[in-house]
Amino acid sequence: MTDSAALRRVEAVRHFNRFYTKHIGALHERLQKSPYSLTEVRVLHELARGRAQTATVLARNLGLDSGYLSRLLTSFERRNLLTRRPSESDARQSLIALTDQGYAAYEPLDVAAIEEVMSALERLAESSQEELIGAMKLVERLLDEQPRRGVVTLRAPRAGEYGWLVHRQALLFASEHGWDQTFEGLLAGIVADFTQHHDPVREMCWIVEQDNAIVGAAMVAGVSATVARITMLYIEPDMRRLGIGTQLVDECVRFARRAGYTRLTLATVTTLEQSRRLCERAGFVCADVAPEMRFGHELTVERWERDL
Repeated sequence: MTDSAALRRVEAVRHFNRFYTKHIGALHERLQKSPYSLTEVRVLHELARGRAQTATVLARNLGLDSGYLSRLLTSFERRNLLTRRPSESDARQSLIALTDQGYAAYEPLDVAAIEEVMSALERLAESSQEELIGAMKLVERLLDEQPRRGVVTLRAPRAGEYGWLVHRQALLFASEHGWDQTFEGLLAGIVADFTQHHDPVREMCWIVEQDNAIVGAAMVAGVSATVARITMLYIEPDMRRLGIGTQLVDECVRFARRAGYTRLTLATVTTLEQSRRLCERAGFVCADVAPEMRFGHELTVERWERDL
C-alpha cells in the first residue's frame, strides 16, 4: 500500500470518527441534560447490566484509566449510587453493584437513550435500518483485536444474497490473490445454474452467520448420482482460524452423506494454503493436480475428494 493510499484511508477513518462523535452528541459535557457525564452514564449502564463487577473488569470493559475510574466510583459511593463488598475469591478486589438509588438514577437515562436512538432509526426505511446495523456490526467485528468465537448459524440464502456472495468473493480474491473478472464470471455461472436447476433434496447452499452478519458460505452441488462437489466455499478474512471453516465443511460432508452421495469433491489451488489444510483436516485426499491458466494466472489446480 502506497503512502498516499494509507493516508487516504486514515483520513476516511478520522472523518467518520468526527461525524459519528458529533452525531451521538459525545462532544457535549452532559448527557440528556442530566447531572451525569457521558462516561458516568457508561459506568452506570455497565453496572445496571445485572452483575456485580470489580473495578478491574469495569476499567477493561470500558477502556478507562483505573485511577480516573476509582475517583468516579468513589463519587458514586458518596452519592449512595453503588455499594462495594469484598470478593470471596480475591480479597484484593471489591465487588461493585448499584443500589436501588443507583438503578433509579440510571433508569430515566436509559429510557432517554433508547428514545433518542429509536428517533434516529425511525427516519430510515426498515431496509436501511438493517443495512446500518449490519455496517455497525462489521465495524465492530473488524476493529475487535480478539475476534470472538461466538455462536455461528448456518442458514439458507435470502433474497439478494446469492448475488452478494458472488460480489463478495470476487472482491476478496481480487484483493488477496489478484484474480481477474473471469473468476467472478465463474461464480456467477455457478450461482445461476444452482438457483435455476438445483435439487432442493440433494443440493444445498449455506450462509454462515454470526451476530446477524454473513461471515462465510458454502454450497454442495451434484455432479452425478453418486458424486457431489463443494463450491462457493469462503470465510471472511477476519473470521478465519476460528474453526468456522471446519464446521462448515463438516456440515457439507454430513449433508452429502444424508443425500445419498458416495463421494464428495472440492477443487482448490496450491496457493490457497488454508483451503488445502481444511481439506486435509476434513479427511479429503488430493486426487489430481494439473497446471492451468485461470483467472489471469498460471495456477496449479488440485482436486480433493473423500469417500462418504
